[in-house]
Amino acid sequence: MTVIKLTNTKTRKKEVFEPIDRNNVRMYVCGPTVYDRAHIGNARPVIVFDVLYRLLRHVYGPDHVTYVRNFTDVDDKINARAAESGRSIREITDETTQWYLDDMRAVGALDPNEMPRATEYIGAMIEMIEGLIDKGHAYAAEGHVLFAVESYEKYGALSGRSIDDMIAGARVEVAPYKRNPMDFVLWKPSSEDQPGWDSPWGYGRPGWHIECSAMSYELLGESFDIHGGGNDLMFPHHENEIAQSCCAHGHEHDGGGFANFWLHNEMLQVEGKKMSKSLGNFFTVRDLLDGHDGMAGVPGEVIRFVFLSTHYRKPMDWTAEKAEQAKATLTKWWDLTAPLDTHEFAPSEKFLAALCDDLNTPAAIAELHRLAKEKDLVALQSGLELIGLAEPITFGQGSLGVGVSIETLGLANRIAAKWMAYRTAKDFSQADALKKEASNLGVELTVTKENNVQSATATINGAPSVQDLEGLL
Repeated sequence: MTVIKLTNTKTRKKEVFEPIDRNNVRMYVCGPTVYDRAHIGNARPVIVFDVLYRLLRHVYGPDHVTYVRNFTDVDDKINARAAESGRSIREITDETTQWYLDDMRAVGALDPNEMPRATEYIGAMIEMIEGLIDKGHAYAAEGHVLFAVESYEKYGALSGRSIDDMIAGARVEVAPYKRNPMDFVLWKPSSEDQPGWDSPWGYGRPGWHIECSAMSYELLGESFDIHGGGNDLMFPHHENEIAQSCCAHGHEHDGGGFANFWLHNEMLQVEGKKMSKSLGNFFTVRDLLDGHDGMAGVPGEVIRFVFLSTHYRKPMDWTAEKAEQAKATLTKWWDLTAPLDTHEFAPSEKFLAALCDDLNTPAAIAELHRLAKEKDLVALQSGLELIGLAEPITFGQGSLGVGVSIETLGLANRIAAKWMAYRTAKDFSQADALKKEASNLGVELTVTKENNVQSATATINGAPSVQDLEGLL
């Protein structure tokens, strides 16, 4: 059996990964707060954990892996954007959620099995908060509910900080209703012009940290295998998740339960400098895809290749030179594998060993270079398939055609999903009819195969109208 080793932030060691249940390997990754476009740093954890998702599916079978990535759609940043624009919160979050999905698909990320929105789980959050109060781990004060950090003796274990260190190194909100400066908000009051829900503590909304604890519990259970995200989330977000989840489920003394493995990716720089709007090197994923400041667009597969060329636990530097090199390499590899007429899936042992060694994608890519040089084309093609680079990513990129809007791309993808659902249900008459109607509108539906898993792809030719596409859904 293939052995996967992962660096566990929880233990600060590289450990053999053994799932709780080999028939249901479970992974949760913190998703975006949907108020604006995702910047290129946001794409790094998506690509990193997409590769891990693909590897887990390969090792345990696609039907035995559950991947959850959430959307935070209730947040003060969203409220502020709504107030600035005069648009409704739901309109903003619907739009930006679709932007995020389109952009992440454009860099080759598979959709997770579950993509919950925080607003769909308010009841579960209230129930978890009530349980924490009943057990003495939280308290209500002036319309707020706060988690009592001192009630969880292992607080700080993930990040390796003491409470005193965390107070000194963090911006701690000082409030008269807090018993301890480090106590964090589980529930807070809402004014009439803010989103809110009725609760035992009055009209209000959840704090950020409780969202992931409630959603992961509802979708993955009390204990699951992997929790991932950027290392900027380690404190306070992940630290707080652990505290409230362990205390909610009776592990306040042993620190057990919740996630067995914690994985964190390092941050991203641009041309050797920290990404910053003030430095003029702050780019969204869509900026790169479509082109910006007179620069040509960068294909999604090139973005993905550049990201995977650096190990996820090391800082990554995005440069134009790396993008050009990636484009040349991929073009050469695709030219080599284009004549293949076999569907054999046989990645090399060295390639798999690299991925299984804490997602060592640079070593895996080095192995692909060797396979290309030695013309081992089946292994080369198979390796590219496994990391999502077997062919150009034709869906969701600005290069699909002039005048193709994000909304059009989103609709085309939904049509492809509907078509695939018909095929999976073996309702081929409906599938064939939908494919013909889509083709008449300029949307070609095809089946692609990655890691022996079939999925549907939509390629847009021309400029179908949004209204016509909506008529197929």
